[in-house]
Amino acid sequence: MTTNPEPPEGGIPPELRFLKALVIGLTSVMIIGFLIIVATLVIRLTGDPVRAPDIVTLPDGAAAIAYTEGPDWVAVVTDQNQILIFNRSTGTLRQTVEIEQE
Repeated sequence: MTTNPEPPEGGIPPELRFLKALVIGLTSVMIIGFLIIVATLVIRLTGDPVRAPDIVTLPDGAAAIAYTEGPDWVAVVTDQNQILIFNRSTGTLRQTVEIEQE
């Protein structure tokens, strides 16, 4: 003797309704999460260009492409293929490194 009830006329069994709701919820959350990740990347990558810290003064005509900070120094990569290393506390130029083009 089987105890499987017949599904309601034109509907799905009650056990599967809960599963269907879970699948729809998970799909919605995944789509929304993916859209948030894409929006965050677009906002981040189309944002303002890199600005050198206020303590350093770049040479005339040079624009900062990237910078990094150390314990007592700040390094700025310029669009003129140079890495300028400044003293963090005084802002004076410590070293200039020329980047060779291949």
